[in-house]
Amino acid sequence: MRERVFDVVVVGLGPGGEHVAGSLAEAGLAVAGVESRLVGGECPYWGCVPSKMMIRAANLLAEGRRIPGMAGESVITPSWAPVAGRIRAEATDDWDDQAAADRFTGKGGTLLRGYGVLTGPDQVTVGEDVLRARRGIVLNPGTSPAVPPVPGLAGTPYWTNREAIEAEQVPGSLLVLGGGRVGVELGQVFARFGTKVTVVERSQRLLAAEEEPEAGELLGEVFGQEGITVCTGCTAARISHDGDEFEISLTSGSSLRGERLLVAVGREAGLAALGGGVLGLDPQARHIPTDGRLRAAPGIWAIGDVTGHGAFTHMSMYQAGIVIADIQGKPGPEAEYHAVPGVIFTDPEIGSVGLSEASARAQGRQVRTGLAQVPASGRGWIHKSGNKGFVKLVADADAELGVLVGATSAGPAGGEVLSMLTLAVHAKVPVRRLSEMIYAYPTFHETVRDAVSQLL
Repeated sequence: MRERVFDVVVVGLGPGGEHVAGSLAEAGLAVAGVESRLVGGECPYWGCVPSKMMIRAANLLAEGRRIPGMAGESVITPSWAPVAGRIRAEATDDWDDQAAADRFTGKGGTLLRGYGVLTGPDQVTVGEDVLRARRGIVLNPGTSPAVPPVPGLAGTPYWTNREAIEAEQVPGSLLVLGGGRVGVELGQVFARFGTKVTVVERSQRLLAAEEEPEAGELLGEVFGQEGITVCTGCTAARISHDGDEFEISLTSGSSLRGERLLVAVGREAGLAALGGGVLGLDPQARHIPTDGRLRAAPGIWAIGDVTGHGAFTHMSMYQAGIVIADIQGKPGPEAEYHAVPGVIFTDPEIGSVGLSEASARAQGRQVRTGLAQVPASGRGWIHKSGNKGFVKLVADADAELGVLVGATSAGPAGGEVLSMLTLAVHAKVPVRRLSEMIYAYPTFHETVRDAVSQLL
């Protein structure tokens, strides 16, 4: 074993970890960055960037098909050229693992390839190297696709989001196990590329664990119109693969068959392998508890997915900024999580921030809601085909003057309309003040005004 001493050791160089390590190295600290896979993490190679480029391509096809006589289903067939592989190659052209590694070392950091394990309050072991941290350790291990213990699944050539993004051929048919964010995004993409898609979700609606019920209902309606089969309330009892096709046997007694199977049931951290016992964590723990400065223990910080505040790149980067300041002894605000935004990049696009109506009521809040439909707005009427969507606002009626505690914006550019709602929830803008704003005409965000009027 070889002992090496640094000021800071960062385990995991996903977006937030890379930001922490690079910034502290630029500030003159001796920083070791530990990464077992790719510098940059999930986002640039499989997640945010290539998946959204695939979505953009699929949406262009859908827009073309909305123009009578301009494009038909014959434009794309299941045997179409390897669009997914080409898009991923283009997406990663500007974000190569070696280039990212060079950027970090160019700032003065030391990169160690391997899996970092927390073996002491100031110690990380990477293979034969024992890294000691004078100032602290930052944990940013990210998460991996979860694989459910369904009998028969292990050993089959199923896809996770990574294999789906890397695919070089569009399959004739695809079964999607899981109707959450990843499942619905990639399911719609492949359907628009020409694949016959079936989404299997054990809850009674899509996006059940994440969004307002109206969002899942809207997406289910759109999927039905696009020829995507949605099986809600369906639980897999067994999965098999005969060399050509997958078969999902359901607890109801029926079965589904498809050429490919995408498993999209969530993500897991694997904290036991990280050495979570040093932090006193239960081996089965899913998250690392942190305080407002992201401290998990004296001299140890945690950021990103493992903190349990949303598996978003923007969350990791937000937390990274707080940790960078804290390690350098600089003042700054503590982390706030009352206005965490997220976007599901389906068509219609679904953006949400803060609490859902059910979550707010579960907290014992006195809730008022406003719901307005996008097609009823001036811009929605102009948009016509593809204009389905809504804005739902959740207000705390007990708060002084009434403030929004949550909002959902679904429809064309739903994630962009969400920006003003995120600001309103974050800044606790009174509902009355929102009603006094000037809303540009004709825009999709006018629907916010219509929803606000129902809260007065």
